[in-house]
Amino acid sequence: MTNTSILTLDGVTLALPDGRQLFAPISESFDQRRTGLVGVNGVGKSLLGQILAGSLAPSEGRCLRSGRVHYLHQHFVSQCSTVAELAQVGSVVAALQRIEAGSADPVDFDVVAERWDIRERVQAQLDRHGLDQLELERDAASLSGGQAMRVALIGALVSQADYLILDEPSNHLDVDAREQLHQMLLGWDKGLLVISHDRTLLGHMQRIVELTPQGLRSYAGDYRHYEHAKAHEQACALHTLDRLKHERRRQTQALQQQRESLERRQADAGRQARKANQAKILIGRQQQRSQATAGRQQREHQAAEAKLRAQLRQANEQVERNRPIVMHVPDAGRSQGKSVLSVSGLQLPRGSQAPLDLHLRSGEHMAVIGANGTGKSTLLKVLAGQLQASAGSFQVYGEVALLDQYYSLLPAELSALAFLRLANPGLAHSEVRTRLAQLGLDAARVEMPTALLSGGERLKAALAGLIYRQRSVDLLLLDEPSNHLDLPSLLALERMLDQFCGGLLVVSHDQAFLQRLQLHDSLRLG
Repeated sequence: MTNTSILTLDGVTLALPDGRQLFAPISESFDQRRTGLVGVNGVGKSLLGQILAGSLAPSEGRCLRSGRVHYLHQHFVSQCSTVAELAQVGSVVAALQRIEAGSADPVDFDVVAERWDIRERVQAQLDRHGLDQLELERDAASLSGGQAMRVALIGALVSQADYLILDEPSNHLDVDAREQLHQMLLGWDKGLLVISHDRTLLGHMQRIVELTPQGLRSYAGDYRHYEHAKAHEQACALHTLDRLKHERRRQTQALQQQRESLERRQADAGRQARKANQAKILIGRQQQRSQATAGRQQREHQAAEAKLRAQLRQANEQVERNRPIVMHVPDAGRSQGKSVLSVSGLQLPRGSQAPLDLHLRSGEHMAVIGANGTGKSTLLKVLAGQLQASAGSFQVYGEVALLDQYYSLLPAELSALAFLRLANPGLAHSEVRTRLAQLGLDAARVEMPTALLSGGERLKAALAGLIYRQRSVDLLLLDEPSNHLDLPSLLALERMLDQFCGGLLVVSHDQAFLQRLQLHDSLRLG
């Protein structure tokens, strides 16, 4: 494989409607290496992907493309009505149908171009990836989230593009579908950029690029190499910051000693001059020389102090950029070992019809696993009282809280700040802001309606309202909580859940996430 540049950013910046510049000018090239794009929530990864794909113009600079780019954004699936549209061949299939019905419109022939066999090619890929039961005319709403994403990925593979840009492609995919995705991408021999927080998927990349407000930084190798490099950077930044702080203290002490020494010399010189009965003009000249020396030393110190201040600011910014996200552990209402959930012969209204029996105590954490469509999300909604079970019974002892995949508890019109204050009126205003800041939510953005935030930022706002609510949580239900969360926040969530003393049921297809939680058991559906 040659590493010929396919996409090139030349001084690209992007300003938001409020005038805020999202990131510093970027000049970077993307070749045929499998590349992962990472960065904290809200930094602009998806927007940068749109610029690279040509669907969004930069505020400044330009993007050069030497080939055709196929872009799959993370909300694409929800906007499609048929399987053909999911595969991004809807217009071609419709034009073919019109031609077969007798249309001689040149526009239809232009749309089809050389893709007369597109239906057969897409169907062959559907068959190959275990989706042979799907027809191109089928309603997209009848598919599970994982099935829909797989169809969209198949559309990317048959697009004959020179470069693929995939935004969070593994979200909503079950374990088997994720493995198929990995194999599909490993078999792709052209340019590839994956915007993702999926550590397993990033482990298959050959290069990681990180987007920050300061621009783009490239790391050779997969996610593990990136993780080690970031840890080394943070260690070096902390060492540099400590060294500069020590240097500033030393400089301050040296200046004080210098001032005291100069003052003593000036006092001694004055006394000696008076004793020697020197003329006033000589005494004045000595004082002028002394003042000139003091002025020169002061200017030298001010210049050195300004330089050191700039170095300290830069070192501090480097440390702050990599400072861990903090999630405080929510209080559990029930003491350790007390029952929080009892399920007997429960039959779900959708998904697996096998009766479920389950007993969960406070402090016990369990994963709910299974293929897409087996009823994992349905189970959590039943336990939260949002859906009615078909048969059987269950009992929740204490307070239950559910975070679903779509953050339904989070009103779109409310800001993160207002939502958390509503969830816990007892928290002081300053404490609300502090906890949102510790989650990595920008001070200005916490006052915006959550509908204007990125997916990861909305998830953090919803999570804040859940774990910092006023009433203690006895049973915590989390549905795909790792979707959309940036990597530092994922680590914080894992640390917090490990320490949570209540009962936990978590639905996830993210194996790396589940492995780090050190769960007590798992419940498989299907």
